[in-house]
Amino acid sequence: MLNVGVIGAGSWGTALSNLLANKGNKVKLWDLDADLLSYIAANRENKKYLAGIELHEYIEISQSDEVASKDVDILLMAVPAQHFRAAFTRIAGNLNPKTVVVNVAKGIEQGALKTISQIAFEVSPHQPYAILSGPSHAEEVGAGMPTTVSVASKVAGTAEFVQDSFITDRFRVYTSSDVLGLELGGALKNIIALGAGISDGMGFGDNTKAALMSRGITEITRLGVKMGALETTFYGLSGIGDLIVTCTSMHSRNRRCGIMIGEGTPPSEATAKVGMVVEGIYTAEAAHDLAKKYDVEMPITESIYQVIQGQMKPSDALDILMNREKKSEQEPI
Repeated sequence: MLNVGVIGAGSWGTALSNLLANKGNKVKLWDLDADLLSYIAANRENKKYLAGIELHEYIEISQSDEVASKDVDILLMAVPAQHFRAAFTRIAGNLNPKTVVVNVAKGIEQGALKTISQIAFEVSPHQPYAILSGPSHAEEVGAGMPTTVSVASKVAGTAEFVQDSFITDRFRVYTSSDVLGLELGGALKNIIALGAGISDGMGFGDNTKAALMSRGITEITRLGVKMGALETTFYGLSGIGDLIVTCTSMHSRNRRCGIMIGEGTPPSEATAKVGMVVEGIYTAEAAHDLAKKYDVEMPITESIYQVIQGQMKPSDALDILMNREKKSEQEPI
């Protein structure tokens, strides 16, 4: 039995809390939203983010992040990427040196252009760290549907420990050493999912979406390799796998937001209507800056960025992308 602390009671944090509790582990769950925690404690359900899933009795609601993070074997960080630095800085001093931090948020810090692992090592350089990522809607994991993900760590033993801790007969976990690749794949696919949603909202079909996805993963890979990630990572679960599920499902907040934008809703209004953090909106700006920094051509990402910034209409972005100069598909990454 493990002692697990979970910071963030959104859909993903709640689903993984239940998964770990169902394996016989003691879970302490905390969130900044005190009303949400009170409701979960009283009803044993997170109706706001994971309705219809009864929470295991081994999940204890913590009244502070300090309590949730103290004396745990695993600290699961399930807070939005733009809030990770503040949340982790606040609790890093409470952690046992052997506590393994497992991040499940997907995004890149705006301004500083840091991945979550880079922030984590900056705040607490010696803390064991891993990232869990892949095609995994919380709603389906909560319902016990078969799901497969990857866990990456710079230390093989840490990745294997997390693999053993999370794996079940319905939640299969592979290991990887490519932390950066998993992070970039999970973060950048949200931008392409916005584009897939915009395409749907404009009334286009499967051909258009397939083009966006296949050329989108090429862009993601191009930037990732330039930054030092492994090309093969982007053809795996946290790359093309996560891209497929996010671009095609209505569980995807990014796709739902994109659909509204494609239908003519202003990006800020579409984001508000989704009612939860739409990471692709934030990541698009970071990807725009990273593409410039590393001198990488990312035309789809750049067009989506300009659309959500209100600098271009979706119809104009389509015309620009479809009328670019001729290329060979076999051009090297």
